Amino acid sequence: MVTQQKVTVDEFEAFIQRDEHGDRRFELIDGEIVEKLPTQEHGIIVLEIGSRLLLYVKTNTAGRVSVETRHRQPQDPFNDRIPDIAYVKGTDEAIVRKGPMQRLPDLAVEVKYPDDTHSAMREKAAYYLENGVSMVWLVYPEKKIVEIYQPDADIQILTAGDMVSGAPLLPSFTLPVADIFPG
Repeated sequence: MVTQQKVTVDEFEAFIQRDEHGDRRFELIDGEIVEKLPTQEHGIIVLEIGSRLLLYVKTNTAGRVSVETRHRQPQDPFNDRIPDIAYVKGTDEAIVRKGPMQRLPDLAVEVKYPDDTHSAMREKAAYYLENGVSMVWLVYPEKKIVEIYQPDADIQILTAGDMVSGAPLLPSFTLPVADIFPG
């Protein structure tokens, strides 16, 4: 049995800086380099959710929304995560122009890629919650469902007739689940 050595965030940083990778996107998950391979469906869903969150944030001066932003916990040497959509409360922090944010977002949204497993998606949610994220939305295009995770709360599983609520993190934010998925 061969044991693969975990990649550290410093080694990961050197890896992604190499020219040979071009525009490819990678994240570091528990010491393993994972390539992100979005599809058209994935992009449509991210844009639908992200645009609704952006409109809410601009209307309510409630923070910042971004897509594909690197986030890293300074004390975690094996993770450099890229949630599909991230929301960060407040606007007092300077905008990061190079490298990862040195904190995790308050809301992380992950849209399942065709090759992702449900257990890998749920492991992402668990990682985020264990590291201070207030809310995680896992979006499953093939089933047209959204799972909502919050610390010390039951998992909510929402289907086409339900509404995603951002409360208490994003008071009054709602989004019909049916609007998330392309027809």
